[in-house]
Formats: sequence, C-alpha cells, structure tokens
Amino acid sequence: MIRRALPQRTCVGCRQRAPAGELLRIVAVGEESDPRLRPDPARRLPGRGANLHPDPACFAQALRRRAFGRALRITGVPDTSELAAHFDASTTASGHPTGRGL
Repeated sequence: MIRRALPQRTCVGCRQRAPAGELLRIVAVGEESDPRLRPDPARRLPGRGANLHPDPACFAQALRRRAFGRALRITGVPDTSELAAHFDASTTASGHPTGRGL
C-alpha cells in the first residue's frame, strides 16, 4: 500500500502549517477595485486562494496583520463581510469556534 503525503498549506492568520483539508480556502471575487473575500469550503472557486484555520481567532489575526491582501495579491482593503458572516454562522451553529463541535 502506497501512502501519499497530504498537501500542506500555511494559515494566513497564525502562520502554522496544516494539511490542506483542515484549512478553509478563501478567494477574492469581484472587480479589482472592489474585491470581496468569499469562503470556498469545497476548494473549487477559480483564482488564487489563501488558507485559514476555521477559527475566529485566526480570522481576527489575519485581519489585524492585513494578510489577505498579501496572500491574494490584491490592492486596497477587501470587503470581509461575507467571510465574517461565515465565521459567525459556523460559531453559533455548533457553539464551538471551529464550527465542528466536540
């Protein structure tokens, strides 16, 4: 039996490496002058992606560091309202910060 290595990605919030399946992919959609960040849990949206742990603390840290602009190579300040709503919904749905429950 051949064991394949899982692809590793770095969280733009905490800068820790983790298997790609454990991280949420974020893409920038919309016009270049007004980009919006959209979560891509299926990892299928076109374009450059940034990876983030599905944890509100990592999201807050990425915002504080302005990491999304660098990781996605976009200029200006992206609209994070859709991404913030995704984290709010996943936190309130399960009561667990990662949205998975225990």
